[in-house]
Amino acid sequence: MTFLWSTSYVLVKIGLAELPPLTFAAYRYIIASTVLLAAALLRNDGIHLKAKKDLPKLFLLGLLGYSVAQGLQYVGLSYLAAVTVTFLLNFTPVMVLLLGIVFSREFPVPLQLAGMTLALLGAYLFFLAPIPEAELIGVAVTLLSGLGWAAYMVSSRQSLQMNRFTTLNLTALSMLFGAIILLFSALLIEGPVVVLLREWIVILWLSLVNTALAFVLWNHTLRRMRAFELSVLQNIMLIQIGILAWIFLGEELTATKVVAMIMVFIGVLIVQIVKKPEQS
Repeated sequence: MTFLWSTSYVLVKIGLAELPPLTFAAYRYIIASTVLLAAALLRNDGIHLKAKKDLPKLFLLGLLGYSVAQGLQYVGLSYLAAVTVTFLLNFTPVMVLLLGIVFSREFPVPLQLAGMTLALLGAYLFFLAPIPEAELIGVAVTLLSGLGWAAYMVSSRQSLQMNRFTTLNLTALSMLFGAIILLFSALLIEGPVVVLLREWIVILWLSLVNTALAFVLWNHTLRRMRAFELSVLQNIMLIQIGILAWIFLGEELTATKVVAMIMVFIGVLIVQIVKKPEQS
């Protein structure tokens, strides 16, 4: 999942050369959610809700996870380099940790906190130079995107643990709501956009592989791992994106950044292999 999402940053940067960010994101998630809904309807259980009150929950998940988190991430990528966006999103585990403590009563053990600290220090070292003022809008938007994703992860895990939805239903319906919000926002802010064949190829790949497949796997994993642990695992994307951006986008990869990537990898590994005593 993390590798697929890492390639997304490269593909999105390529697509943003021709497409405005909200329209790009809206098309991606409209197509992906349609595919997932079709898959859910073909299953024996189909699309089921246990109560009408589930609809506002799914709408909120769509707003947080797709309209805010993914939509604003596209906007951030239109202002910043791919590795810069990844660095900023490495602060998402801190947000997830705080939200998980408040709403889910999930507490990391001290060694996991140490691992997270090492990962964040590595991310800081990766971008030791100050961010130019011209990029501050991108920074603010990307941090808000990370907050939306943190809230989505904590809320999704709660819903999945309560068995109110199947993984496929939660993914498909919340994505559809989020995509609809994105589409209306794109039409309002960016207006109608003509999409060329090259951009459609990128959109379709992102929709079918990097979204429909990857998000189902992600929410399936949320049933078995704490949101904090899973969010820190995402930090390994800093390594993957750093390498991919260097190869395909020409973004600089220095010796200092390589050391920072190693720090992030070790920190993520610590968080993953250390469990609470009752989980052992």
